This record gives sequence, C-alpha cells and structure tokens, in this order.
Amino acid sequence: MKQARRDRERQMGRKPTGELRRGWTTGACAAAATKAAYVALLTGRFPDPVAIRLPGGEQPRFDLAETGLRAGQAVAAVVKDAGDDPDVTHGALVRATVRRGESGTGVMFIAGDGVGVVTRPGLALAVGEPAINPAPRRLIRELVAEVARDWGDAGDLEVTISIPDGETLARRTANGRLGIVGGLSILGTSGVVIPYSCASWIHSIQRGIDVARAAGLSHVAAATGSTSERAVQAWYGLADVALIDMGDFVGGTLKYLRRHPIPRVTLAGGFAKLAKLAAGHLDLHSSRSTVDLPALAELLAERGAAGELVAHARDADSANQVLELAQGIGLPLADDVALRARRVVLGQLDGACSVEAMIFDRDGMLIGHAKGW
Repeated sequence: MKQARRDRERQMGRKPTGELRRGWTTGACAAAATKAAYVALLTGRFPDPVAIRLPGGEQPRFDLAETGLRAGQAVAAVVKDAGDDPDVTHGALVRATVRRGESGTGVMFIAGDGVGVVTRPGLALAVGEPAINPAPRRLIRELVAEVARDWGDAGDLEVTISIPDGETLARRTANGRLGIVGGLSILGTSGVVIPYSCASWIHSIQRGIDVARAAGLSHVAAATGSTSERAVQAWYGLADVALIDMGDFVGGTLKYLRRHPIPRVTLAGGFAKLAKLAAGHLDLHSSRSTVDLPALAELLAERGAAGELVAHARDADSANQVLELAQGIGLPLADDVALRARRVVLGQLDGACSVEAMIFDRDGMLIGHAKGW
C-alpha cells in the first residue's frame, strides 16, 4: 500500500515524502538482461534473479520478467525500477537478445525495437550507432567478459537491446531534438537512479549543446519552459536543434556552456523565473528558490514609482502581481529584470559567450529584453 501511494504521488508530479528509494538505470537493466541471456546461451539455464556489480560497488539483483532460448539465441528481460524517481522509463521492459558473433569481433551492439539510433554528430556515439551510451556499453562488455571467463567462452556476441513501446516513450524525451530516432537511449553512468537528481534532464541539456556545436550553430536559445521556447524560436526562426530545454537548471546549463561555448546564447523565460535569476538564483525550481519581492519593489523605487505603489509591491503575493503594478504606470520592470538576469549569466559564463535575456508573458509576447549583440 505504501509503495502504491508513492507511485501515485510520482505519477501526479509530486515528490513522495520521507526517505526516497533509489532505482536502476536502463543501462543497468540492459546489462543484467544481457548477462542472464548469455549465461543461458552457454548453460541452458537462466540465473533468476541475476546479480551484477555496478561501477560503484553496488550489487543489485534483478528478477527476470521474460526468458526465451532456442538454438544460437537467448532472450532475457527485466522491468526497470526507477525507485521513487519520476523517470519516463519506470516500469518499462528492457530486453536483451544475444547471439554468437563472428570470431574475434567481441561484443557488437544492435538497436532493437524501441531503442534509438544516432543520426546527428556531436554525441559520444558515431552516426548510425545504436543509442546505447558508452558507460552501459562498458558495463555490458565487462559482464560478458566475466561470464566468458567463467565458462571458457570467447565472448564474441551480438547483443540486441530493445524496449517495447520505447519509440512512444521517447516522444517524452529530448531524443528527437538530439537526432536520436526510433526510440529511447540506454543511459546510466553509475547504474543507479538517484531520485529527483534530474540527471537525465541535465544529460539532455549537455547533449543538446554538444549537438548544436557539432552542427556549427552560432546561436542557441535556452528556455525555462515551453511557452518561452516557442516564442524565442518564432522570434529568431531557430531550428529545433538550436533549442536547449533548460528548465530550472540555469546553473548546470551555464556551467557546461562555459566549458563548451557557443557564440550567442539567448536565455528566455517568464517574468517570475527570470526574476529569480536576476536575484542570483541558478536553480529556479520553486522548492529551491523564491522570488525576492522586496528587490522588485526596490527596482520600482529606482524607476521613480510612488511610495504607496512600492509598498504595495513589497507586500504583493507574486512576481506577476508586481509586474502588473509596474505595467499599470508604464514602468519597464521586465526590461530591468532582464538586464539584471543577463548580468548574472555573464558573470557565470566568464566571457565564453555573448548573452541576451528575453522575458515572455503567458501568451508568448515579449515584455522584457536585455540585448547582447
């Protein structure tokens, strides 16, 4: 009952209360399924549950949800458990099919149903390769080598990883924008899912920057939400590959851009989000930062607003209420916030990129702009 309640909370977008349960990445699941299938190919028996050792020393055990064995081929699958993380692949079936490969070829990876293929340069994998990331590949190869030693086999295998419904699930990820077509990516550096660490989101931000750089783009837009993203794309006529779904992770985005710069960067968002950034917050999530209403009131005072209006702003219920007060008397508060937000960003980038900040309202109209070029 307790876990069912936590699952419902996660599905509704609410963070479960109490100590959060960790889970396992798609990479760990694919590795476990591969090991089970390879053992069965050699012995005729599936280890169930199957145990693997992760890079950090954890030794999880996975129950097999599916098995199949016929001449020259073995199939095993596990159900991904992401713990209490709101992972899009939680509950997905991760299947490995192993067949003997040609002598001396080692482990060859194939994208099965629901696993994507790389179509754009800039990722850690070559164009045409299955979207099975380097760390899961390394883990799978290590496990294959371990089993091969134990049973005196050469370890030359074709490993096909598939995720039924993976192509549908991938529509809820950034894969299409990154040029990964046909399904999901097999991810995971440590093999462990840390609940609400948002590692997959930050990973997609970094890969989005990598792909934009590989495409030779000189201008990208990082947006806090879908409304501002659509608005800035229309404003400049940007291709999808130039859009970085930054969300609340301004700090992580800027840190990566500082090391991997792109000449021009537009930061786009709503008034409240950029008001947080203007105050120096680099994580804009509501649980980790709040709008400094007195600071917004002070901006109005600097613009010559009457004392009574400044007092109303200081006691306002929200950033947008302060904005309405400013707009009512024609003060460009959104421009001032954009300017301060741009200064914060420039300080983080240390000259790596030219920056502008754009603030859009809920209808996608530009209401604040700090130009950078």
